[in-house]
Amino acid sequence: MIPSMANLSRADVEHVAHLARLGLAEAELARLEGQLNHILDQYTILTTLDTEHIPPTAQTIALANILRDDVVQPSLAVDDVLANAPERSGDHFVVPAILGGDGGA
Repeated sequence: MIPSMANLSRADVEHVAHLARLGLAEAELARLEGQLNHILDQYTILTTLDTEHIPPTAQTIALANILRDDVVQPSLAVDDVLANAPERSGDHFVVPAILGGDGGA
């Protein structure tokens, strides 16, 4: 039998829930305590595996991008796009500054 990793206490789970700003009921805390301890136990089992001859990988399966062809299509006229803008300046939207009046410099 593989020894258990660290067991999380109820106080540990409550602390993590508090840090994550989760308002959990008593039943949820109890269920989460069991689930988190189970995950740690499974991780302990994984740490016993010999991975010396397994090359590091970022993905376990091959990935392929599925992209559509880039086809030029007519777009909306500038005046139509800006028709609903609360404020515009020429061909541009005017939006409030979010970093201060100096452009964030």
